[in-house]
Amino acid sequence: MYLNFLSKVILTIFLSLGVGCNSYVEKNNEADKTQAVKSQILPSWKDNATKQRIISFVQDVTNENSKNFIAQQDRIAVFDNDGTMWCEKPLPFQLLFVFDRIKELAPQHPEWKKKQPFKAVLENDFATIKKTSWEDFLKLFSEVTLNRSAEEFKSDVLRWLNTAKHPKFKTSYIDLVYKPMLELINYLRANEFKVFIVSGGGIDFMRAFIPKKYGVPSWQILGSYGKTKFKNGKIVKLPEVVFINNAENKPVAIYRKIGKQPVFACGNSDGDLQMLQYSASGKLPSLQVYIHHTDNQREYEYGSEKGGFSIVKGLAYAKDNNWLIVDMKRDWKVIFDAKTLNRK
Repeated sequence: MYLNFLSKVILTIFLSLGVGCNSYVEKNNEADKTQAVKSQILPSWKDNATKQRIISFVQDVTNENSKNFIAQQDRIAVFDNDGTMWCEKPLPFQLLFVFDRIKELAPQHPEWKKKQPFKAVLENDFATIKKTSWEDFLKLFSEVTLNRSAEEFKSDVLRWLNTAKHPKFKTSYIDLVYKPMLELINYLRANEFKVFIVSGGGIDFMRAFIPKKYGVPSWQILGSYGKTKFKNGKIVKLPEVVFINNAENKPVAIYRKIGKQPVFACGNSDGDLQMLQYSASGKLPSLQVYIHHTDNQREYEYGSEKGGFSIVKGLAYAKDNNWLIVDMKRDWKVIFDAKTLNRK
């Protein structure tokens, strides 16, 4: 009788545990499913707090039942290009393109041998080149593209991007776009954000490749630009800089061309700080993101030095204002797309 009683007790406990186990298994299955879904979002990002903050923000502002809901027409996202969307070392790629064009055109301009910064470029004098201002580089850029039509210039850029080789990675420059960033802008677009590229680079240089590579149309690209004219049915470039889209000029360009404050802003240097501040000052919920280059093995490590690549002010401001700092070494599984990177 004792055995029968004990058996009943054991059976009752077993059944109780069984129900509990089923409930536990079901909860775990749901958790696994949720984790699997999250893993499919931004797959090149590590599953950590950085990735989760991006996903949480997007899910929150696109949820109609959330107090932070943002209407589709106000979902404006802006991204810097150099160092944010693709590699910018050893120098921004547009500058390297200009240098190669100078060398191509040098036989037609013997005066360049004595004129700076042409002389420094022809002699590979990087000490002098590094002292040259971004404004002078843009003037230099205008000079070497003088009287090129928009279509001729686009052809020049694409030819260079696909044939010139990066000194470290030994692959075409067009291959050095950050895979995690392409996933990010695609994720935003899938959630009905309108993505704009807002860069200090030349607008015509970026329009040559960004629409196809990033999926961002040419009219959603804001950059520095020079004078142009209409001649013989074509747009022709002139050697005069009109607007340098960097630092405090980025919010100005956004105001003029977009007409709305972005709710998502991403950059990688002090030159992007004002753009992120402009985003943060809006009335709608927003997220500001800094990309920090910390991976010298897979890419480059920089930002603490003074100069055009500095992020010192930006990082300090980001930490004080709870902006999101993406650490490339910590937060990205991969940096470049292996399929394209291995295409020599």
